[in-house]
Amino acid sequence: MNRHADLVIARPEGLYCPAGGFYIDPWQPVERAVITHAHADHARTGHAHYLAARPGERILRSRLGEIDLQTLDYGEQVTLGDVRVSLHPAGHVLGSAQVRIEGQAGVWVASGDYKLEADATCTPFEPVRCDTFITESTFGLPIYRWDPPGQVFAEIDAWWRENAAHGHASVLFAYAFGKAQRILNGVDGSIGPIVCHGALAALNEAYRAAGVALPTTLAVADISDKKAFSHALIVAPPSAAGSPWLRRFGDYRDAFASGWMRLRGTRRRRGVDRGFVLSDHADWPALLAAIRATGAGRVIVTHGQVAPMVRWLADQGLESGAFETTYGDEEHEPEAVS
Repeated sequence: MNRHADLVIARPEGLYCPAGGFYIDPWQPVERAVITHAHADHARTGHAHYLAARPGERILRSRLGEIDLQTLDYGEQVTLGDVRVSLHPAGHVLGSAQVRIEGQAGVWVASGDYKLEADATCTPFEPVRCDTFITESTFGLPIYRWDPPGQVFAEIDAWWRENAAHGHASVLFAYAFGKAQRILNGVDGSIGPIVCHGALAALNEAYRAAGVALPTTLAVADISDKKAFSHALIVAPPSAAGSPWLRRFGDYRDAFASGWMRLRGTRRRRGVDRGFVLSDHADWPALLAAIRATGAGRVIVTHGQVAPMVRWLADQGLESGAFETTYGDEEHEPEAVS
């Protein structure tokens, strides 16, 4: 293995594979882009050719419009230039993938965003052995440790039931792609009607088309008797907070579902009644477990808590470094900040 011929380097356009002639989740227009998933900070318009995992095709097309898109099944290999490329489940959202690249410089894996928790709305994370692992570190501090998802969904159900018993609508803010569908899949739909903001409609249908079980959901226009809102769960993107759209629900209680709710200060800044700690990213123990599972001797951190993660990796005797990128988390989704 030629340790001096890096399979992935950082360029102004994004992370580039010179031997393959492609970029991974580039943030500027390029000729060929391999996309790990359809969140807006990873999948952008303007590229000439796209390659992505087949389960995410409908989401990508709904978000990016008419694109030249080639899709691969998980584990299917394709040759690009002088390297072999395959996509493997990342467990982040529907269609999310890690990019495995094999060439003369060994095997590299770019993780995109990922989580190790069980999630019925997407294919589970698959550890991929490699020499160099490019990892996210969105929640790369020991303070970030998630409770079991089932416990969080039970807390959401209890909050919804209590609000309904007092005649309050339950407004739950969640990122429109991924988090919202995970919540819909996990809550008890028998408690009352579930109303979804319009930003979720096409995404919900894409999940249903992929075979993901979601309960029946309604648009606001589907409800003629406004009294029904008094025991409804309303799922909406964060951009709906404080908007005129919310006034139609009358007296409501609101909450936000995010890994950032682990920090009390974040919940105060959001100005919501309740915070539920639910993330589609790996927490601190899961990040360490994923890195160990790769067997990589070299780990490169792309975004999030970069400096602490790089220091921790070095302390473990691993070769570590960082790529400067423009990736964020779902706070940067257009519907989350508009």
